[in-house]
Amino acid sequence: MDDSYFMAMALTLAENGQGFTSPNPVVGAVVVKDGRVVGRGFHEKAGLPHAEVNAIDDAGEEAFGATLYVTLEPCNHTGRTPPCTEKILASGIRRVVVAMEDPNPDVTGGGVKRLLEAGIPVTTGVLKEKALKQNERFIKFVLTKRPFVTLKCAATLDGQIATKTGDSKWVTGEKARRRVHELRHLNDAILVGVKTIIQDDPQLTTRREGSKGKDPVRIILDSRLSIPETAKVLRLDSESDTVIFSGVVSEIDLGLFEKKERLEKAGVKVIETPLLHGRIDVNRMVEILGSLRITSLLVEGGGQVIASFLKAGVVDKVTLFLAPKLLGGNDGVPVCKGEGPEKMAQAISLSDITVQRLGDDVMIEGYLGKKGMEDVHGNH
Repeated sequence: MDDSYFMAMALTLAENGQGFTSPNPVVGAVVVKDGRVVGRGFHEKAGLPHAEVNAIDDAGEEAFGATLYVTLEPCNHTGRTPPCTEKILASGIRRVVVAMEDPNPDVTGGGVKRLLEAGIPVTTGVLKEKALKQNERFIKFVLTKRPFVTLKCAATLDGQIATKTGDSKWVTGEKARRRVHELRHLNDAILVGVKTIIQDDPQLTTRREGSKGKDPVRIILDSRLSIPETAKVLRLDSESDTVIFSGVVSEIDLGLFEKKERLEKAGVKVIETPLLHGRIDVNRMVEILGSLRITSLLVEGGGQVIASFLKAGVVDKVTLFLAPKLLGGNDGVPVCKGEGPEKMAQAISLSDITVQRLGDDVMIEGYLGKKGMEDVHGNH
């Protein structure tokens, strides 16, 4: 059994923290002695002990003389928890194996350097690509201070997300819909346009089978504050916040001004931004979300919202669910609504494609732009 075997185990452990650790990364660790795993740990939640600490505590006295496998470089700074490097040194660990260095430009290499200076051999880069993908949302945020944006949609084979009446229940089957709830759990925030609220009245919460899910912050693009005040998303039946991005509301427009005040009194956060061509400025909105420490955003909007995000160039990843259905006409709601390019050569290309079958549906995932993925996948 080589280093990759035990690092794969640590990466699997790290998955247990997905959705719970933001704005921190997910991290897993195992302590191995004489070929036996004697300690396991993962980072459970921001503010709680890191994976290395949990694994070393799990190993107890057997940590002395053992090897520590950890998916992210141990921290060497004091934040909400003490430095993990000091815990490692105090435990008697004799060797450390790291999948990826910390991408945060303020701390990169600090943990490895501290261990090497103390005489602890360190091996880096074991299953690095898998570790980078596992923490792609965290990496994008620490490098750019903007959230990692995933664009999700479910469509028929003829490229439509709803019928001509707006009916979209349900494009895909149960397995695909369960996967969507996993995506909601993974992301800090979920976004739709106000037309989706008016048409479908969704809750935008997370429902996971067999385990508790984390509700994302619910974000609505609503330039004229036309959201019905009876909308489910405005009810405080979730621990998650609801945020509405609107245009600037003038006191002259007394009706809108009073509606904004009622919404805020009910606990909804209304963020006013100058409109761009009559619509919410997507780039500006993404910057604001970053300043609110939202590290990842799942866009579940309709055709206009999807098109506006693609045109703004802020999408990092696309998750498309294709159902084996045909509407058989061209009067439904297309995946993207609005004007497209004149030439096929101008089409937006995806890279690093994965395809998965979910019941009768197919999930296709890919990344936008080579440059963006170079940043996220380690060339920083």
